[in-house]
Amino acid sequence: MITVYKSAEGGLCECKDFEEGEWLHVVNPSPSELEALISRWDVPADFLTDPLDYDERARIERDEKNTLILIRTPKRSERSSKIPFYTLPVGIILTDTAVITITLSESEILQEFIDGKIRNFRTSQKTRFVLQIFYRTALKFLKYLKEINRMTSVVEEEVHGGMRNEELLKLYNFERSLVFFTTSLRTNALMFEKFNHSACMKMNEEENDLFSDLMIENRQALEMANVYAKVMSGMMSAFASIISNNVAIVVKFLTVVTILFMIPTLVASIYGMNVPLPLQENLYAFPIVMLISMTLCVFGIFYFWHRNML
Repeated sequence: MITVYKSAEGGLCECKDFEEGEWLHVVNPSPSELEALISRWDVPADFLTDPLDYDERARIERDEKNTLILIRTPKRSERSSKIPFYTLPVGIILTDTAVITITLSESEILQEFIDGKIRNFRTSQKTRFVLQIFYRTALKFLKYLKEINRMTSVVEEEVHGGMRNEELLKLYNFERSLVFFTTSLRTNALMFEKFNHSACMKMNEEENDLFSDLMIENRQALEMANVYAKVMSGMMSAFASIISNNVAIVVKFLTVVTILFMIPTLVASIYGMNVPLPLQENLYAFPIVMLISMTLCVFGIFYFWHRNML
């Protein structure tokens, strides 16, 4: 699907025809749409197909007329997915007269521009538009990292008294999201440095300030992701030990209970044999045997309690 936008006085408006200073928003294009873009804008085919690969890394490529900027952006998974967050490549193609963004699925970053949530945004200001995409990406990483930390705290409370693997699997999926974030943030940082030093786009003073803020936010997100990943790894090891310890405690308790129940069973088995036994002629033999069993059980309970086994 291809949607054309252009900044106007009332905000962002959708256009039907291609004009100068426009923004082409391309989502999961069909082969015919790709051919139309190639013929209309003289864009290399790989500039349009590379961003449609989920595993594509962040980078900058240039040919004689166009520049491809590929950035990894964070994305929330569907509710049915086990991994809560992952990263999605977004391609930004800069032509002489327009900006083309291309993704395999809707990007939350680009949707903010469409919804008018970004201030001082104009499609004709290509350099500022690109820097704003970079900046919003870094902020979105920070937001989702805080959500991962909050969701991890909820799972942490569930693990303390649990003996199931479900909580550990949740933590493992959070750790996978952190790995995706860390890898993407690193490749984005390298791409930002290349963007700054390659001089593929000239930046004025205000845009230089925005770029500095962007680098600070991206560095903070990378450091936060690294810290969370280390904490998560240690937490999973600790929680695995906690779960094993909880299971051992339950097994120990059941073992003690089994031993205590074997005491009256042993006494009853002895007095159930068909051989001459003490007290077998006594009228109070049954109460006496029961009293002996209960006394041995109470002694066993006291013994195990004193040894901290109950």
